[in-house]
Amino acid sequence: MSSPKRTEVIIVGSGSAGIFAGTWLTLFNIPFRILERRSGPLEIGQADGVQCRTVEIYESFGVAEELLRESYHVLEVAFWGPNRDEMGIERKSRAQDTERGLSHMPHVILNQARMNGLMLGVMERERAKRGIAEEKQGILYGRNVKSVTVDAESATDPDAYCVKVVAESDDDEEVWEAKYVLGCDGAHSTVRKALGYRMLGDTTDTVWGVMDVFPRTNFPDIRRKSTLHSPSGNLLIIPREGGSMVRFYIQLPPGSQAKNVRLEDLQAAARKIFQPYTMDIAETFWWSAYSIGQRLADHFHQDYRVFLTGDACHTHSPKAGQGMNVSLQDGYNIGWKLGQVLNKLSPPSLLETYVLERSKTAKDLIEFDREFARMFSTKEQNPGAFAEYFVKSGRYTAGLTARYDDSQVTDTKKSNGDLASGVSVGMRFPSAQVIRFCDCKALQLLGVLKSDCRWRVVIFGGDINVDAARKKLQSAADCLEQIVKKFTSSGQDIDSLVEPIVVLSSRFQEVEQEQIPNYFWPVTGKWKIRDLHKVYVDDEHYNSGHGHAYARYGVQPDVGAIVVVRPDQYVAKIGSMDDFDALRCFFSGVFLEPSEEG
Repeated sequence: MSSPKRTEVIIVGSGSAGIFAGTWLTLFNIPFRILERRSGPLEIGQADGVQCRTVEIYESFGVAEELLRESYHVLEVAFWGPNRDEMGIERKSRAQDTERGLSHMPHVILNQARMNGLMLGVMERERAKRGIAEEKQGILYGRNVKSVTVDAESATDPDAYCVKVVAESDDDEEVWEAKYVLGCDGAHSTVRKALGYRMLGDTTDTVWGVMDVFPRTNFPDIRRKSTLHSPSGNLLIIPREGGSMVRFYIQLPPGSQAKNVRLEDLQAAARKIFQPYTMDIAETFWWSAYSIGQRLADHFHQDYRVFLTGDACHTHSPKAGQGMNVSLQDGYNIGWKLGQVLNKLSPPSLLETYVLERSKTAKDLIEFDREFARMFSTKEQNPGAFAEYFVKSGRYTAGLTARYDDSQVTDTKKSNGDLASGVSVGMRFPSAQVIRFCDCKALQLLGVLKSDCRWRVVIFGGDINVDAARKKLQSAADCLEQIVKKFTSSGQDIDSLVEPIVVLSSRFQEVEQEQIPNYFWPVTGKWKIRDLHKVYVDDEHYNSGHGHAYARYGVQPDVGAIVVVRPDQYVAKIGSMDDFDALRCFFSGVFLEPSEEG
């Protein structure tokens, strides 16, 4: 056995949660290693549903275009049920998949392996951009983790490498010491078991069969997401990217055992469910049978040094297409918080908010999935009941209902929500079209808030050509600059920690750059030139229409508002244009003042 190796963070598992956490750590320039038991990257994944919120997150990392180009777009859902003589199925209804206006991004289908590959590309791109040596970051394949232990005595020292991880590799044993460990290693998590934690919930598992097939069929909705409730069983159709392949999810009868399921069983079950339509499977690209229960871990952390994410702490059925999405958002949540703590931008107490926020999200997921599974699996007493429930639950399945409770980084109690009634503290910042002033480009405002480690203060400053509004905006610039300087390290750009974003209600052609306070177009970057990309106008665009952003956000132009947005695009606080004492107090709870050396 070799001597222990050290790194800041060990991530066990290179699934969606692990990759997203690793991407944040790359952006924060934190040394880390991902230990993966497989011999290489995921080639085929069980997950494929990509909710609107997840596409927004991919956009924030700059890879939404690839995702949208390669994926199948889910725009409509068909609902099939028993026909009149109960001898087959007929279409009962069709419905829009996602409520209009929920997101500027669609619900899509793309294999998890490709989803992970896109983010691995981001990780590699950012590592190269920063000149980070390969031995400092990245994935180590063929590592089978055997144990994880925390030295509780030294865990109170934020700089202690208090977690020990033992892994096997090619009959050799590796010992790692880290400050933090993330258990992103799935439903059979070694990390969870090493901590002695249990999964609580269903005592029996539901067995599912899944097939990626090339079907020859006269079924009319084979290229439309569809739910089939037939006298012979239930099936979910997910058309796959590429135009020909389709995924079938088939719930198998009670008493089935995954290890005994054969491909012929799944094909025969599908043919029965599709009657009176023919279903001949030309080729099966991939298939599997697996058991899953709705369970929640009894603990999500140990000493706030080891954290569980994804399937390691919550499992559920595949029906609602939430698994990959919720898992990657666990990693998306904890990654930036680890980055801030390890870079000494925030105190270690920030990590407690991961447990507060994501354990509640997981609990909500289990409750939703239990009801969704019940509605999907049982025979409808009232025709159309499942279709009605599906439409009503659209906000949840789009990933847009998560609401975080008050904490160090979420301040509902001291926010004035009336100032921006279309924005909710603790929820993801909604989007609306605005026009970037410097180049007249119409953009979605959420898309401006990139995942680049920065907080944002979005200032709805009203009409800059009105004296009162112009004076308020100048005062806001002066106060904000002083607050942000307090927490920004010497020598760093003024917008490196907190970036101001200004949204004006003025007529676009009546605004001049010289009217904008200097703080909102600062001198930054390698070449020390003005950054003009922080000012936006809510007005009619030459080609793209009017975004009506002020109306969408519920802001009165003559009153204005300030919205604080976290690095993960969640709203932290809403305040007035002049209450900077409250903003100063909030940031004092989030950030540490930089040391003299820093």
